[in-house]
Amino acid sequence: MDKAKIKKMWIADNGDGTYSNPILYTDYSDPDAVRVGEDYFLIASSFCNTPAVPLLHSRDLVNWKVINYVMDRLPFDCYDKPRHGCGAWAPAIRYHEGVYYVFIPLPDEGIMMCKTTDPWGKWSEPSYVRRVVGWIDPCPFWDDDGKAYMVSAFARSRIGFKSMLYMSPIEPDCSSVLDDGQFVYDGHATQPTIEGPKLYKRNGYYYIFAPAGGVKPGWQTVLRSRSIYGPYEEKIVLAQGNSPVNGPHQGAWVDTPGGEDWFLHFQDVGNAGRIIHLQPMRWENDWPVIGVNAVDGCGEPVLVHKKPDVGGVYPIDAPEDSDFFEGDSLGLQWQWNANYKEAWYSLGEGRLTLYAQPVDKGTQLCNVGNLLLQKWPAPGFIITACLHLENMAEGDTAGMVSLGGCYTALAVKKESGRLILQQIAGSWGKGTESREDLGGVEQETLYIRMRVEDSETVSFEAGCEEDAVRPVGRVTKATPGRWVGVKAGLYTVNETNAQGGSVSADYFVFEHVE
Repeated sequence: MDKAKIKKMWIADNGDGTYSNPILYTDYSDPDAVRVGEDYFLIASSFCNTPAVPLLHSRDLVNWKVINYVMDRLPFDCYDKPRHGCGAWAPAIRYHEGVYYVFIPLPDEGIMMCKTTDPWGKWSEPSYVRRVVGWIDPCPFWDDDGKAYMVSAFARSRIGFKSMLYMSPIEPDCSSVLDDGQFVYDGHATQPTIEGPKLYKRNGYYYIFAPAGGVKPGWQTVLRSRSIYGPYEEKIVLAQGNSPVNGPHQGAWVDTPGGEDWFLHFQDVGNAGRIIHLQPMRWENDWPVIGVNAVDGCGEPVLVHKKPDVGGVYPIDAPEDSDFFEGDSLGLQWQWNANYKEAWYSLGEGRLTLYAQPVDKGTQLCNVGNLLLQKWPAPGFIITACLHLENMAEGDTAGMVSLGGCYTALAVKKESGRLILQQIAGSWGKGTESREDLGGVEQETLYIRMRVEDSETVSFEAGCEEDAVRPVGRVTKATPGRWVGVKAGLYTVNETNAQGGSVSADYFVFEHVE
């Protein structure tokens, strides 16, 4: 594999002073962002994947890099196994008096907080702000008098209702709530499924930016009041309009050092997940107007626009995708399917080695914790991996996986001393899984290629030489997971429930579909 020919899969910066949306064609669900000086930081949901709550950095709001994770693991043993749709939901990030705070809702466990003075360094271990079930989407806020508050929403699946927003006074150090607080907004009549609130203050008004109407068909609402407890006026400020960007949903208002205003939000595109857009924003009569072609103060998303004026020009870049495993730690593009253990892998001599973890024979692949995964970086792509199989043990299975609601993998199984190529396919919601034998593997080096086309179909090629791979197995149709897009990655397990051998990979490389 010629590293010199490998390029990032999605570049939003057009190189001429403009950018194209989405700025990140990657599943950074439920984004929130904050500016500190000349630096922008963005966080996103991560559900049951670890490390948890990715942290991205940019200097110009267009070119982003993953720099860290807020939590190394989810702080409950139940996440040592995958719990699809659970875990770290929509977080919020704020900066106050030299400290970065991230509020993280776990809908089954409560609202937790991590903090740091160095976002590139170690974050504090998560601690409870409130131990409660069904509270989601918390956002902290410090008022001019030093008092602190938290606005939050509710998950009907856990608590029995939704479309309501709640305001809680909290300790200024975010260590706990002070009292029970009160409901401040009921969206049932005009803003159904209002959620994801973000709290700000400007010109004496308290503003709650909150999407409504549902993830795919919805819109962005803003509430305002002279009192933090309301009553709040409401206005829809961003909707799909005549654009192809459905449900412009949940995000963050940020400004530039020079005073420009911008809004980051996501769009749910199905298999690729919830991708990130950047909209220009301005103010009229103390209401924000987001996007372009505004009618009655409600704009629609832009597709191409002049970049933010941040006082400088920064390199064109994007989060990592391809990996040649040359470092001494995993690249930040990777997450595991559950709380992970260091013993699952090692790096050295330009290779990633995965150690086969024991699983019961009936365990569905989607419920294996040591799937090493990364998000789709584009609507279509080809992934090639070179696997070394000489250290596989009896009962080991290893290969490349596409993980969504419907999932599939091309894998090698060692059985009775032979290496057998198999395609695995199933659905995590239905509890069913099939396997098809595709013949023997005659050498101990195998090249696997996954092809994703039009964000819909997944197919495989394989061979003992990189330039001689051939189509194998059947084409499957991808579907998204529980609140997440489809992921791709590598794994190895031992299906006799014993500690198995290992498989090594030279690279995991993305290329554009020809």
